[in-house]
Amino acid sequence: MLVVMSRRATEEDIKRVAEFLEAKGFKALVSHGKARTVVHGIGVIEVDQRDFELLDNVEEVIRLTSNYKLAARESQGEDTIIEVNGVKFGGKYTGLIAGPCTIESYEQMDKTAQQLEESNVKILRGGAFKPRTSPYAFQGLGEEGLKIIRSVADNHKMAVTSEIMEVGQIEMFEKYVDIMQVGARNMQNFNLLKELGHVNKPVILKRGLSSTYEELLMSAEYIMSGGNNQVILCERGIRTFEKYTRNTLDLTAIPVIKKLSHLPIIVDPSHATGLRDKVEPMSRAAVAAGCDGLIIEVHYEPDCAVCDGAQSLYPWQYNELYKEIKQIAPIVGKEIL
Repeated sequence: MLVVMSRRATEEDIKRVAEFLEAKGFKALVSHGKARTVVHGIGVIEVDQRDFELLDNVEEVIRLTSNYKLAARESQGEDTIIEVNGVKFGGKYTGLIAGPCTIESYEQMDKTAQQLEESNVKILRGGAFKPRTSPYAFQGLGEEGLKIIRSVADNHKMAVTSEIMEVGQIEMFEKYVDIMQVGARNMQNFNLLKELGHVNKPVILKRGLSSTYEELLMSAEYIMSGGNNQVILCERGIRTFEKYTRNTLDLTAIPVIKKLSHLPIIVDPSHATGLRDKVEPMSRAAVAAGCDGLIIEVHYEPDCAVCDGAQSLYPWQYNELYKEIKQIAPIVGKEIL
């Protein structure tokens, strides 16, 4: 249930509505938007909504049919816009994130970041903990990798995003990372999602390999129900019968998620395709479909990468792609800063 407050509503009015919701058995959460304040009643409880309509300065009461109350489009009229280091995701903005799949060394990260800086990249990605299908594959440098990417990013005035694997890593990640990233394999790690709800940092939530849109939004709900509304959804391809590409990029997710939710949705064409020559066309297609951002793997020397070099762009390829999507974005009413 959503209780929409009028512009005249005082803090006392809002508090009274929240207390009334909790007295009825709901969990009450308050969202202060630009145009209005909404008090969310979280829970499946049968009540007479007229009881709420009679409270002072209540403008409207809306019943929600979806299970994801906070992530639902009905809960918030305007798109959520999340800004990190001057990069905006959501609304009319398309944000960009780039960097290698894995942090290998200081030299590798620094060389890549230096070249990406020339393409106006302001958020650097890189994995320090790598969930690999094989237990014998490179698993990442751990905290040492986070120290490297933090140092490199600071030198190039960039923010950092990296994938977190478990609850016990949260304190460590808060020291080094600006955007927490939840990988596809952890999309339904509910204990982790709950704890990330108490973190005051944005979270990129990647769609699971075989997850539905509703399951993705329900996972976002876990984070938001803890008080963290800074959730960026990510379409990174799903597993189908086709084996030519690493996964099948579901671009339909962009307009569907935008209809169902106010949260920004970005696209990872690198993991979706697994092939360097497919990353560029699918990036262009994602921007044309109205995505709120791209997260792209770029390595200064991908042929020598420890992992996933085949899906990583050379910096010069990223620079060319950047110029192309800058031209495409305005056609669909988007802006790349």
